[in-house]
Amino acid sequence: LLASIREQFALDIPIKTLFAQPILSELAAALDTEASMAGQGIQVPPMVARDPQLTALPLSYAQQRLWFIDRLEGGSVHYNMPGALRLSGKLDIAALEQSFKALYRRHESLRTCFVEQTTGETYQQVQPAPTGQCLPVVDLQALSSDEQTVALMTHRRELSAWSFDLTQDLMLQLRLLKLSPDESVLLFTLHHLAGDGWSISVLMRELQALYSAYVVDTKPQLTPLSIQYADYALWQRDYLQGEVLAQQTQYWEHQLAGLPDVHALPLDYPRPAQQSFVGATLSTRVPSVLSEQLQDYCTAEGATLFMGLHARFSALLSRYSNETNIVLGSPVANREQPEIASLIGFFVNTLVLRADLSEMPSFNALLTQCRTTALDAYAHQQVPFEQLVEVLEPNRHLSHHPLFQVVLALQNNESAELNLPDVEVQYEAADLTIAKFDLTLNVVQDADGLALDWEYNQDLFKAETVTRLARHFEALIQAALTQPYRPMTNGPISRSCLLWFRSIALHTAKPRVRTSGMPCCQD
Repeated sequence: LLASIREQFALDIPIKTLFAQPILSELAAALDTEASMAGQGIQVPPMVARDPQLTALPLSYAQQRLWFIDRLEGGSVHYNMPGALRLSGKLDIAALEQSFKALYRRHESLRTCFVEQTTGETYQQVQPAPTGQCLPVVDLQALSSDEQTVALMTHRRELSAWSFDLTQDLMLQLRLLKLSPDESVLLFTLHHLAGDGWSISVLMRELQALYSAYVVDTKPQLTPLSIQYADYALWQRDYLQGEVLAQQTQYWEHQLAGLPDVHALPLDYPRPAQQSFVGATLSTRVPSVLSEQLQDYCTAEGATLFMGLHARFSALLSRYSNETNIVLGSPVANREQPEIASLIGFFVNTLVLRADLSEMPSFNALLTQCRTTALDAYAHQQVPFEQLVEVLEPNRHLSHHPLFQVVLALQNNESAELNLPDVEVQYEAADLTIAKFDLTLNVVQDADGLALDWEYNQDLFKAETVTRLARHFEALIQAALTQPYRPMTNGPISRSCLLWFRSIALHTAKPRVRTSGMPCCQD
């Protein structure tokens, strides 16, 4: 909505204005006020296509960090984004390859490599679009069913763990496995340097449009792109400096002063001297009735579902860690400009969100606090996380991620569904689970409620510990909606109950349930 307002009215309004003016007529009046003040303050420059003669293209701040990690780790696979699609039906392989060639031509990010100069500086270098085969086809039809299963797993793991040579490889690697005349599996791996979660939705939407056209030998109808990712990187470098950068970073310096180096959650295993990424995922659900009640309550309080989840997740972590200063990382799409909405590229940023539970607030009070925290963070989201680390200068250690180690993400990007003519498409779960953080809670809202994926580092937590976390998270949501104004220390939540929670986390006691009334863990 902010991007549409910017595009149609040439106005940059703060996101707080949308929340402060939820009625359309009031928002219109606010826009009139903003229009009367147009030209005052710092103006956001427009994004424009670069001069074609410009060859020294800088990396975006996010790209710069991943490039550094790749050089440090010698070809890290931790930032691969793999996927697998089972294609059943009359697949036109030639039309599919033609579609991918068109995607390479359309999005420079997919064919951008990175060149390090003798001076130590690194630049993007856009390569020509591939003209030869870009979709390798592996024929497995002669194999038995068991042999196909083994071969399929081998190919999936190989492409998921593809070690990109960032100086020359295409940033989207493809492979088509032919199982029978009417059955294939499309494997792809996108490097994070070239894309993010939003980009996958763009990729699938355009792949569908291109294939649907080529399979009937017609010209695809895609809106031309006005800029490319390298243009965004140039804009970012030009915009985020001087007074703009100072104003943005000043907020974060104040907001994140005195952060703990690492969370205090009790671990099942000693933290390794160097951060490992051995991950596993536990999938649970919050029932639709409970998730709808949470959504309705948040809406009534002028908050979003994410803000409600942030409040409850912070309360849960506070119980387990016995700490009141809870710090989370959370990804934000960071696509405020309409020009970049249809680009495949690495735009996502990570915000650091802090919750203060020192006064043992009620759920309602904590929700209000999380609402303010989120809106302020969104208003200052242009500061790349990489810049934030440089400004705050936290104590760095190879054993953990800087500033935060626990992440909360509400996955509400556009659906990445793919519908192809005469082909049934099924997504298959990834084989490679990499835990970039100690603990990540990924939430997806669907018709059946909230789907929760608890991604955790197996070198730190046992599966049963994460299972308990998930169970108590749902219980805390239910209790918050039952008595949203009860301070966390009232009623069933006594000091002994807090200690009981901690004893569970330390595995020195088993969960106990009262013989009548609400279980201890329900509030």
